[in-house]
Amino acid sequence: MTLVAMKREVFDSLADERLGWACMEPTFMQIRGKDISVKSEAISKLTEGQRALCMFRVMYDHAKNSASEYYAWICYLLDIPDFWSGVMNGLNFFRDTSMIALLNQTKEVLETRNLKLGRQWSDATLLDLDRDNELLNTISRLFESFQEIAPASLKQISTYIRSNPQEYVILEN
Repeated sequence: MTLVAMKREVFDSLADERLGWACMEPTFMQIRGKDISVKSEAISKLTEGQRALCMFRVMYDHAKNSASEYYAWICYLLDIPDFWSGVMNGLNFFRDTSMIALLNQTKEVLETRNLKLGRQWSDATLLDLDRDNELLNTISRLFESFQEIAPASLKQISTYIRSNPQEYVILEN
């Protein structure tokens, strides 16, 4: 378990989106660009709350920029069942029922498409949306919902962190 040293005034002043990232920054620096076994080992050493935050941030930070990235990243997570369950367990930890429902809806849509086309999660690419208008429309709608729900998720998570700082940071004066 790695706690981040942070000045109290910085902790209190960080926006909801930035707070969660700041609490996980050392872990992200440790796992960035590493293979899955290194990532899994580092994540396994986190506390339940840190793991929940880490997995949410992994999903959110990669999926937030575009419908294509949302699509590709959700497929990537679904291709690694431990990562997908980590995201879902993290959302359960924070009691984020809205994001859970959206991700489950996304998974169902993509599973149906994969079955229909005989595809695997690993077959997904950023270019799929350029080649399939139906997929583009569906994912665009889901991504729009993601963008609408995410601020409440970030708020819920930051409220938890602020109420339980000892799980994430060492506050300095």
